[in-house]
Amino acid sequence: MVLAGLGALEYARLARQRDSIRIRIHVNGTRGKSSVVRLIAAALRAHGVRTYAKTTGSLPRLIAPDGSELPVFRQGLTNVIEQLRMIAIAAADRADALVLECMALEPRLQALCELRILRSTHGVISNAWPDHLDVMGPTPRDVALALLGTCPANGVLFTGEREHLPLFERACRDRGARLVRIGDAEATAITDAELARFDYIEHRENVALALAVCSELGIPRETALAGMWGAEPDVGALREFPVDFFGRQILFVNGFAANDPIATERVWNLALARHPECETRLMVLNCRLDRADRSQQLGLALSRWAPADHYFLVGTGTFALARTALRAGLPATRITPLEGESPAEVFEEIVGAAGRSALVVGAGNIADIGLELLRYFENRARLPEGRAA
Repeated sequence: MVLAGLGALEYARLARQRDSIRIRIHVNGTRGKSSVVRLIAAALRAHGVRTYAKTTGSLPRLIAPDGSELPVFRQGLTNVIEQLRMIAIAAADRADALVLECMALEPRLQALCELRILRSTHGVISNAWPDHLDVMGPTPRDVALALLGTCPANGVLFTGEREHLPLFERACRDRGARLVRIGDAEATAITDAELARFDYIEHRENVALALAVCSELGIPRETALAGMWGAEPDVGALREFPVDFFGRQILFVNGFAANDPIATERVWNLALARHPECETRLMVLNCRLDRADRSQQLGLALSRWAPADHYFLVGTGTFALARTALRAGLPATRITPLEGESPAEVFEEIVGAAGRSALVVGAGNIADIGLELLRYFENRARLPEGRAA
């Protein structure tokens, strides 16, 4: 058991540290967790609340009250005991608020992180989409039930989930929590002008969720948004990098953090809608040998989406995605496996397929070569106007 090493005295110390932090927000969900953590923490800071936050997404980071970030170093495998260290740091610095991204996948550990470690005052479950079915599944309903392990006891739970609301209502009744649902009305209340103020592509649903939490905490909307606009985005945030390569216009979209079929299709469709001027449409899918089920899900889904002109498969275990996509009807001539190739070699393959202008969307996973490709394109992209090198 994870807390077996904690004796009575140690657990009493954790309880004192935790309870000294007035606002404790636990953020969970399939997609958008890291972004929502950063948005809420930035709004709290803008309101003058001494806030620590921790993300566990693309690269784990501890965000201090002044907005500076420190990498979270790990010895060995990831362990939820790490959250105790974050609570201790925040308590020692007399923080008023702590915003933690849930780092557990196994259903019992998700519940343990909430009920035994953080005991949040406010919970957020961004959505409950089918992902990590090998751990939280096998069905989408099972995923929702696993995520609901972080429903706060006698607190408030915020969610943008649409499909599994009866489960959310039942979990809130069971734990004496109040459910706040974020729907289309709240999302569409975020204007295009407000979204344009972000330095990256932020999703309306994430902003609406964060604003709902801020409203509950008494933070004025304009104060919250001002803080969010100035926040540093997660490395996995949806961003665009225009590259002019010897006359070829290549627009790279970092969607690597979208690694389930629903999120990946949304990113793909959004990129297509934003850039109809690109003549060629390319997709780079980063696979992981230890996520064969996810590769198979993406392989099945690709043939149902708006087609790309070519698909480049990078990372490890690309065979699972390629085989599934071929069986689902994707032409073999449109698939190029590049397992084991370097970012430079992948870039050359993309350039060769780009034509005069190309939209290139990365998806699947940001780990390893995903992050390397992101940096490769970012370092070769045109600088925004007014920004010095």
